[in-house]
Amino acid sequence: AKLVVIDPRRTPLARIADLHLPVKPGTDLPVALSLIRELFVQGHADQTFLAGHTTGSDELRQAAEPWTIERAAAVAGLPAEDLARLAAWYGTISPAVIRCGWGQERNRNGGGATMAILALPAVAGKFGVRGGGYTMSNSGAWDIKAEDIIGVPQPASRLINMNHLGRALLDYTDPPVKVLFVYNCNPVATVPDQNRVKRGLAREDLFTVVHEQLLTDTTAYADVILPATTFLEQYDIAKGYGAYHLHLVQPVIAPVGEARSNQDVFAGLAARLGQGDGESDLGEAGGLMDVASRLPEGRGAALLDGKRAMAPGGGAPIQFVDVMPRTPDTKVHLFPSRVDSRAGLYAYTDDPATDRYPLSLISPASEHTVSSTLGELRPGTARLKMHPADAIARVIADGDPIRVFNELGEVQCEAAVTGDVREGTVALPKGLWAKSTFNGATATALVPDSLTDIAGGACFNDARVQVELLARH
Repeated sequence: AKLVVIDPRRTPLARIADLHLPVKPGTDLPVALSLIRELFVQGHADQTFLAGHTTGSDELRQAAEPWTIERAAAVAGLPAEDLARLAAWYGTISPAVIRCGWGQERNRNGGGATMAILALPAVAGKFGVRGGGYTMSNSGAWDIKAEDIIGVPQPASRLINMNHLGRALLDYTDPPVKVLFVYNCNPVATVPDQNRVKRGLAREDLFTVVHEQLLTDTTAYADVILPATTFLEQYDIAKGYGAYHLHLVQPVIAPVGEARSNQDVFAGLAARLGQGDGESDLGEAGGLMDVASRLPEGRGAALLDGKRAMAPGGGAPIQFVDVMPRTPDTKVHLFPSRVDSRAGLYAYTDDPATDRYPLSLISPASEHTVSSTLGELRPGTARLKMHPADAIARVIADGDPIRVFNELGEVQCEAAVTGDVREGTVALPKGLWAKSTFNGATATALVPDSLTDIAGGACFNDARVQVELLARH
């Protein structure tokens, strides 16, 4: 088999790959469109599959037409011959599977990039065989919606994009946000424009409640901290993320002290607000069984009877054989009219780097945390990975104290000079807590609260920064 890894970093997987394409952050869209164009040009597009199982293939081909291999390679900072080699391999080898991660989403072109990547197996006809197609998260295979579990319709409340939390707390006045309830989240560590978020949380007239298991960076701003249960103390139904599993979560100990689950807290709030009787469906085994019985195809009931709840295709589905798209016509919509894109579908927006802030800062996951969970256990001071050429140009050596900064803020940490990131890109781990840096700021202090082209996601990888040696005192 041929293994190709597309990542600005030389990850352990990239080190053993047949081909590593270290793209500039934010350029996945032109790379994917150039591959689509090459599939059509070289006669590797599966016209039969496109005609029978897709809509919008002509529009997609037109969107890809300007993106030659040479142009996309120049924009992405890649050798054109490497990109051409990938196109040739993908067009001629079967089965071929794309494992699509999440990093490509987290920039101004994130939605279009993901759509283009996931269009590739449809254009090349890679579905219909075991080991072909693509894989992302598989939790959606169960088709379980929140409404199935909660049984309460969505209220007509104002919705605020959490990536704009700082704006909401400081700028929204119609009406202003007076109460903030934080659960399952550590926004000081995870939400863009960290300094704006901190200023909002510091408002004297804001009443903040944090439902938590630990004293996080966010609890420092709380007026009230409510103790939350861990997964060891509560019932729940959990869907597998990468695997096809539906889990029954059962407590192994009683809730410690006054800790309560999310479900119990919200049920109690609902009762006090005249919206319920204070009983939570998920608070005990009987209630959980009632909820599970409402899940599609009796899957939850089978699970609670001690049997394995089976995913489509017996747990090993072949796409377009055992499962089909959940569109009304069961076809792949390559150019969907219902998608609202800020720039237009598959439209590329240039790199936001400037002469003053030329470096792309990315904040990938690390082995130490799950988002910001377990950040309190992370050892030592965080280190910013930077390419030797970038370090030499700034007279920075491995282990030096440095400041990483832009117009939003600065992070003080240590330098890790390594060839594991491409030149022009620096990397600071995702999910850091204040304890992990010299000045208590983390990567989100440098991330703009701009939104992705589709669905309003966070642009964590659109931070553009400068790095310099931190003066020793």
